[in-house]
Amino acid sequence: MNPLLSDAFVDFLLTDVLDVAALCRLPAFEGPGAETINPWLAACRRVAREVLFPSYRAVDAEPPRLVDGRVLLHPKMHDAWRELVGLDVIAAVRQLPLTVTTLSNAYLMAGNLSAYGVAGLTAGAAHLIEAFGDDALKATYLEKMQSGAWTGTMALTEPQAGSSLADVTSRARPTDAGHYLISGAKIFISGGDQDLTENIVHLVLARIDGSPPGTKGISLFAVPKRRPGARGLVDNDVLVSGVIHKIGWRGLPSLALSFGDEGDCHGWLVGAPNQGLRCMFQMMNEARIMVGVNAAATASVAFHESLAYAKDRKQGRPLGGGDVQAPQVALTEHPDVRRMLLRQKAIVEGSLALLGLTARFADLSEHAVEEEQRVRAKAVLDLLTPIAKTFPAEKGFESNALALQLHGGYGYSSEYLPEAWLRDQKLNSIHEGTTTIQGLDLLGRKVVAGGGTALMALVEEMETDLAKSKLDVTTLRAAVQQLGAAVATLGEKGARGDLEGMLGHSADFLEAMSVVVIGWVWTKVTNACAGRDDAFADGLRAAATYWLVTDVPRVSALLDLCTSCERSFLDVRVDSF
Repeated sequence: MNPLLSDAFVDFLLTDVLDVAALCRLPAFEGPGAETINPWLAACRRVAREVLFPSYRAVDAEPPRLVDGRVLLHPKMHDAWRELVGLDVIAAVRQLPLTVTTLSNAYLMAGNLSAYGVAGLTAGAAHLIEAFGDDALKATYLEKMQSGAWTGTMALTEPQAGSSLADVTSRARPTDAGHYLISGAKIFISGGDQDLTENIVHLVLARIDGSPPGTKGISLFAVPKRRPGARGLVDNDVLVSGVIHKIGWRGLPSLALSFGDEGDCHGWLVGAPNQGLRCMFQMMNEARIMVGVNAAATASVAFHESLAYAKDRKQGRPLGGGDVQAPQVALTEHPDVRRMLLRQKAIVEGSLALLGLTARFADLSEHAVEEEQRVRAKAVLDLLTPIAKTFPAEKGFESNALALQLHGGYGYSSEYLPEAWLRDQKLNSIHEGTTTIQGLDLLGRKVVAGGGTALMALVEEMETDLAKSKLDVTTLRAAVQQLGAAVATLGEKGARGDLEGMLGHSADFLEAMSVVVIGWVWTKVTNACAGRDDAFADGLRAAATYWLVTDVPRVSALLDLCTSCERSFLDVRVDSF
């Protein structure tokens, strides 16, 4: 069976690179302790391999159906949900270091990302209520959601607004009873309805009547599909108005929802009025890391499938071999196949290491004993989040395409799984903030925030690891310096009000910085296996060297595009397209 992820690599990351034992000594994690990590990982691996992965093909082939106003999922999704609830996967996110659950959950996502998606969204929604809800909200919803009896969603997007949350028009009218009457329409709501649980709690962005326009007038509400009443749950005027037919993630329903068509949709304020976007950013940032993990997991399962295929499939003979009657050789004997496999490894394991490291900064930002360490970790986390979301999605799509390519004509058929994972992967560059939005966020807000203190902190982290490296990091050092100079130049353009000059190539800046960060991550990984001379360590050094030699040199050209404000796409007339 496909291993989904490399156990040896995940164990190495947790123990040697990320030092989870040190995290478990923090006061916040003294309860579970390091001794719980291996059993937890073993349980996640078992469920992923024995339950989720065997269900994936059937779930992909038969998407959810809307029947009499209720969304019905594939029966195997019910089996998967029971296993995830039994695993206590929702509550585990708050009990173990995020560094651990990030990598353990990657197995579940690689097994069946649609099944895990329901749990991941519920965990994020529950955490939002835990962080910002009042005591009554917590008493009503937390236990039900954390136990998996009820699920949760985030309902942000509206048909007319898309990613522009400033244009949200859903209304919230206050009542004397303490709740609000919610009305409006939302779209692309993952898990917005299903037949797994008796209730679904939507975290909805809406405007209280009289609130200011734009993002400053948005509030957050808990809006259950069925609201608790004196005699149990009653319908809460939340209806499915449409099912989105997707090319991937086909087991997790994506829906259009209508709130308050009959004027009887009750919602309860989460956090302060007009602070909804600030509250929701907690869930969105968590979701962005989760999307990155989904992307890395989807690339990983395809990489391992293509690696097994390349080892087993006999085709052709070595280059220069003149004997056409000689036995055929495995695909792994062909140079370009080895290139494609190593590129997949560099992307997949680089992504997993990046996400584990990002999660570690998240753990430290919340739980480090010293305030100075918490502040520094939060600054680095803010910079890494858009990269941790985007790099695994964009480069993961490339990696998935290579997995399909390695299967040749079989890869282009639905009899083999790489085409399904390729379809799944594309969504990861779109949802929870498209790549464009991540680039604008990184360059327009994150790297220039606080006078560039976060970038300085990140560069210090990089320089510490580069100084220890036994690899040739000359080009990477130069790229780090070029990155700092580019930020200074672009920051000056922004200060002059030249936002087009500053942000016109934000996507290129995001890619350049991602390449640099992954180069650093691979340096950190190979530092941790210094002195080892086995096949495992050799593979890591090969992937790191490949990335430093093939991708890091591209950073200079990408940053030149950014700082020169190349304008071909800005100056072309629309009718010239």
